Amino acid sequence: MAQDKDVLTTGEVARICNVAPRTVSKWFDTGQLKGYRIPGSKDRRIPMSELVRFMRQHGIPMEGLHDGSLRVLIADPEREVVDVLERVLSQETNYRVATATNAFAAGFECERFKPHVLLLDLHLDERCAKDILATIRNNDALQMTRVIAMSGKLTDGQAQSIRAQGYDAFLKKPFQVRQVVQAIEKSSALAA
Repeated sequence: MAQDKDVLTTGEVARICNVAPRTVSKWFDTGQLKGYRIPGSKDRRIPMSELVRFMRQHGIPMEGLHDGSLRVLIADPEREVVDVLERVLSQETNYRVATATNAFAAGFECERFKPHVLLLDLHLDERCAKDILATIRNNDALQMTRVIAMSGKLTDGQAQSIRAQGYDAFLKKPFQVRQVVQAIEKSSALAA
């Protein structure tokens, strides 16, 4: 469960990148992979944010960061929507699911749960969806998080501009759970 950790050993990085530990040490020693040494030791530690940056820069597949169960955060002010999505996604997939019904809880859960995918209702609180998106995009620990916007109130033209605003995908309400799962799978594949 590498994504849950903030700092990794060279052995953990080697497993994630599918290389030998000495290769990771060489990346570190040449300055390609940033990190630090444990004081009084030769052991190296690599922050997760630096590993993600390095992997993206060098086109290394991101699959090793996932433990097999995607973490999905549902942030929607409609309790019925949250309850149905949580129940179905928990029962029908191997996703780990967390929920929030207001912007404060969504921000807190992003920090605590570190979701791979956030299903974010654009009308969560006044203007807060944009603030949550900006926080995620500016947080090194959440760089792997994909944000899927949800709304039943946008026109088709507004929905088309969602990607330009920084969202990874858009779901128009009402939707079928199958559409949600497809959007999650497609968005999480972008991270890999």
